[in-house]
Amino acid sequence: MTTALLDKLPKSPGVWAQAWTRLKTDRVGMVSLYVTVFFIGLVLLAQLGLVGKNWQTEVGTPFAPPHFIGKIVDGSQTAVVARIDGAAVDMSDVDPLAPRYKEWSERAAKFKTTNTVKSDTLPFGGDQLGRDVLSKVIKGAQVSITVGLAAALFATLIGTILGAIGGYFGGFVGDFLEWVYNVFTAIPYILLVFALAAVLKSSPLAGTLGSGVWTVVIILSLVGWTGIYRLVRAEYMKHRAREYVMAAEAIGASHASRVFTHILPNISHVVLVQLSLHVVSFIKAEVILSYLGLGVPLDMVSWGTMLAEAQTELVQGKWWQLVAATAFMASFVTAFALLTDALRDALDPKLR
Repeated sequence: MTTALLDKLPKSPGVWAQAWTRLKTDRVGMVSLYVTVFFIGLVLLAQLGLVGKNWQTEVGTPFAPPHFIGKIVDGSQTAVVARIDGAAVDMSDVDPLAPRYKEWSERAAKFKTTNTVKSDTLPFGGDQLGRDVLSKVIKGAQVSITVGLAAALFATLIGTILGAIGGYFGGFVGDFLEWVYNVFTAIPYILLVFALAAVLKSSPLAGTLGSGVWTVVIILSLVGWTGIYRLVRAEYMKHRAREYVMAAEAIGASHASRVFTHILPNISHVVLVQLSLHVVSFIKAEVILSYLGLGVPLDMVSWGTMLAEAQTELVQGKWWQLVAATAFMASFVTAFALLTDALRDALDPKLR
């Protein structure tokens, strides 16, 4: 009877339910959420091959401009690529290869094609090979956003867990983690990246990871957790002596419960801010690593490789690939940063 009465009593909403209620009242935060979800959905569709799968196809003329510019008529483009048909070869009976010539001619006739017409303009323009920039930028979003989000999530997870353990328990465990932190921060960032890239390429996992996206994710995760660790450790050292943690200890809550159920929600705004900053910085880092040959392989495209190509194209006055990659990158990075700011405000206990 007592249990039934308790079930009928109104329950206070949890931390995450209250945060969602406050987030829904933030218009900027909700618009940012929609934009972020749109980009993540675009990444999933590209991963499934539903969009951007033909980004390597030369569907237009070289440097085909966007539709609103119109066809370039300075003679630098050719809209029709002629293909000649295989002609029968008339050889004398003296030539022992004459039967093969006839066979080859008949085989070539089966692949007889007409002239292939390429578009003079494309929605977002074309690159120097005539590939659609829109397809490239969508496929590039799959790589860049995957690298940025995955590396930031892994780095945040590593830094948060180690910072929580070091800040909450202290003592020998805290000193050991501080030593590990000092080792990582004592090595210059770029040298540490090169060292990890060399180790991964020579390790038994090299065949599994290759030199693609997940290699970049692992490298960035292993070098990017230190800043998050330092902030989380300081927050846990501050919160572990507060009244609500002592009250949780008094009612018999375990260490794991106090660390992840009681303290973590109250410092989640700090973690979210660091996550946002790392997503932005890791997307930029992917550009640098791809330029140095440590990023995505040559048979893949990312916003970083597109910006590297656009440097040479811009000198020739072909700006549309640069604008497309920059616009997509800026839209996602801005929306994600605003979303995490809104989540920080919704989760900050001082603003409740």
